[in-house]
Amino acid sequence: MRSRIQQLLFSTIAVLLAGQFTAAADLSRFYRQTLLKRFDSNQDQQLDERERRALRKAFGGIDVPMLPSTPFDYTAVHLPSQVNKDQLDQADNTPPGNPLTDPGATLGRVLFYDRQLSRNNTVACGSCHRQDAGFSDPRRFSEGFEGGRTTRNAMSLANLRYSNILSHRPGFFWDERAATLEDQVLMPIQDKLEMGMTLPQLEKRLAGLPYYPPLFEAAFGSSEVTSDRVAKSVSQFMRAMVSMNSRFDRAAAPGEDDSATFAGFSQQEKLGRSLYFDGADGIAEHGCAHCHIPPTFGMMKSLNNGLDLKYLDPGLGALDRPPNDPFAPSNDGKFKAPSLRNIELSAPYMHDGRFKTLAAVVEHYSSGVHPHVNLGLAFEQQQAARPTTGFGFSDKQKAALVAFLKTLTDRQFVTDPRFSDPFVRLSGK
Repeated sequence: MRSRIQQLLFSTIAVLLAGQFTAAADLSRFYRQTLLKRFDSNQDQQLDERERRALRKAFGGIDVPMLPSTPFDYTAVHLPSQVNKDQLDQADNTPPGNPLTDPGATLGRVLFYDRQLSRNNTVACGSCHRQDAGFSDPRRFSEGFEGGRTTRNAMSLANLRYSNILSHRPGFFWDERAATLEDQVLMPIQDKLEMGMTLPQLEKRLAGLPYYPPLFEAAFGSSEVTSDRVAKSVSQFMRAMVSMNSRFDRAAAPGEDDSATFAGFSQQEKLGRSLYFDGADGIAEHGCAHCHIPPTFGMMKSLNNGLDLKYLDPGLGALDRPPNDPFAPSNDGKFKAPSLRNIELSAPYMHDGRFKTLAAVVEHYSSGVHPHVNLGLAFEQQQAARPTTGFGFSDKQKAALVAFLKTLTDRQFVTDPRFSDPFVRLSGK
């Protein structure tokens, strides 16, 4: 009896190992060195247009990903020395059932850039969240799979992992309608304007593509394609998008006396930093950091910043939720802005992309704030003769704030190959 049990056990292990080796072999078809060996006829370590056409033809006329044989490291988080890791970990929204793994984020990267996730194979997540724009959209409104336009500007994606700020756990999107990042992932895919798919259609299509079964097996232990696994893997990829290597971070690193002098900053940038953290009048509650909180420079909840007296888009107010502020009668006109990191690259600004430049954003807070009943900003006084108010920055202060905001740009993040488009595409496609 024992011998029979041992034989069954060894047979089971052999089958499992064989499946793992088969999945690895299938995935190796899409490794960079494998594709170059097969299609790089002139051996220059890259694929020209003719070679790309040959590759597409070999795979039935579809785009395929070119992946590193050794997966990128997505799990390590490199933080500047002044950031307290224990405190930042408390803001981490990673659920116990979806820990970040290298194979999971690798699958998420492919899904993020795959246009097969839209009904007519024209739009991917990465179409509206471009890496060179800090994973936002330079267009005021994004274009859906049939050419329709969205009604809000696509948000940048940096530091979504750390959204639990000051014990608040806001949702995702401008209006917080998605409770978790996993919920958020599937909404644009199913949106009738953006990508136009149903989840059963999505699962069937992905299962029929040659690169997904081995990617799903590497990430989850079996090749089964499910929408839940799609949500989990793309969420892992986006949680890996931690951006904290800007000039600000390097200048803020403590010196030998454990103080940050910002010696590399210009006088203008130092003034901007003081205004950001301390306010124009030295009152911290009047500083930008009161709402856009370091080190993520994200918001703890949706707020009304006085863009209008009457909002055509009510934001959080469109959802059936009680006011998120005891001093505000409703949630009308409240939006949760993304992290200000890489804001230099993520124009246009606000939920509707109304401001084309950072200078225009600063001018709004200086003089263009409407006294909405839900306004989340405090001013010393409202000038009765004017319909709008603000902090009343001088021209010097406005320029200084813009200069400081540009120190939050993380050039490494927006060129990091871990977050780049892995697909081999034809020119202009």
